[in-house]
Amino acid sequence: MKRVIFPLLLLAVLLAVLLAGCKPVQSVTFLVASDMGRRGESEQQNIANLMTRHAEMTKVDFIAVAGDPIHDDGVASVEDEEWQLKFENVYAAESLQKIPWYVVSGNHEYMGNVQAILDYSNVSERWNAPARYFSVEYSVGRKQSAQLVFIDTSPLIDGYREGNYFDAGEQSIERQLYWLDSTLVASKSRWKIVIGHHPIYADTDKIESERLDMQQRVGKIIENRKADFYISGHIHNFQHIKPEGKKVNYIVNSSASSSRRVNPTEGTLFCNADPGYSAFTVSPKNVRFSFVNHTGTTVYEHVVEK
Repeated sequence: MKRVIFPLLLLAVLLAVLLAGCKPVQSVTFLVASDMGRRGESEQQNIANLMTRHAEMTKVDFIAVAGDPIHDDGVASVEDEEWQLKFENVYAAESLQKIPWYVVSGNHEYMGNVQAILDYSNVSERWNAPARYFSVEYSVGRKQSAQLVFIDTSPLIDGYREGNYFDAGEQSIERQLYWLDSTLVASKSRWKIVIGHHPIYADTDKIESERLDMQQRVGKIIENRKADFYISGHIHNFQHIKPEGKKVNYIVNSSASSSRRVNPTEGTLFCNADPGYSAFTVSPKNVRFSFVNHTGTTVYEHVVEK
């Protein structure tokens, strides 16, 4: 009897050791910041400090900037002092220095030199704006991935194309929409997350034509191609919206400096008028996200499963 039990016990011990050494299911965590760049004022430095602590306490893989990193008039060049005053000096902590920042422009960057936003990628190791719209992919689990598709929304809205917004009117709507559609069609990723500055659905006092243009041009594509999330900024408050009949979760990230009032609208699951940032963790089975306000309080948390 002992000759039988001993090998079984040994096998059980070896199996326990092997299981203990297995790595947990891989996930990707990122923070979303937008509508920043106020020289540390209007809660910007305070929220930057909260993001710092978040990155120190939890492994953060990258930061996604959903437009307007440099209020109010963008930058003139890569040598503009606004880079130091509104970005480098504010987000100076080591935990925010050693991870990539993926950036798309908002309407305020189009009041300056958008090319400088791209060119700053050659100056700062953490600043990643390789093009006006681009895509990055991260592994989650052994054979799964999350694809983040960053789009340049100002040229997709007629009001910016017709106004005094740098070269917005010179950018091809058709080319970007074709790229967005083909990128989502070709994607084999389990999770598809699209990020742009302007919201598709949101409660706001801003002109309605902005959202109508986005619904017609971007909303149709991401719904047809079964994106999981659309993350935006611009409105300076937190909103989670899922209109009836829509499959995409529409997220509005609040301002990382100053915020505005908000009310529920059609499809609102949550809204909050505090400034702050968002945190997302993507795993093979679900995406967990939260809204963190300027006091460090998680005012909302939600899980989307697949």
